[in-house]
Amino acid sequence: MQIHLSPRHMTLTAAIHSYVCEKIAHLETMTPTIIAAHIVLMHDETKKDRYVVKAHLALPGPDIYAQDAENDLYAAIDLTISKLSQQLRKYKTKTLEVKKHKIRAAKEATKRGFK
Repeated sequence: MQIHLSPRHMTLTAAIHSYVCEKIAHLETMTPTIIAAHIVLMHDETKKDRYVVKAHLALPGPDIYAQDAENDLYAAIDLTISKLSQQLRKYKTKTLEVKKHKIRAAKEATKRGFK
């Protein structure tokens, strides 16, 4: 998986880079079909030193987006990753339900065909 970090109005330190990569790697353990991740880290000085984190995960099918703003950069990263995690669980459940439905329909069709 490719991880692309874009800092805006701030410097990207090694600590921030490793922290974000570690969190994104945890998401990849949940769903190994993630193609790429694009994370934008913004520092907004006009709104009382707020940090905005925007994340985009490329998946086969619809992509997943999340955004959060906090006074602490690490808190904003954590909240954004938790939103992505929740959306990934929903995505995974939907795909599993579709597969189960197709298998169930195929079994019923074969039962009807033999009678």
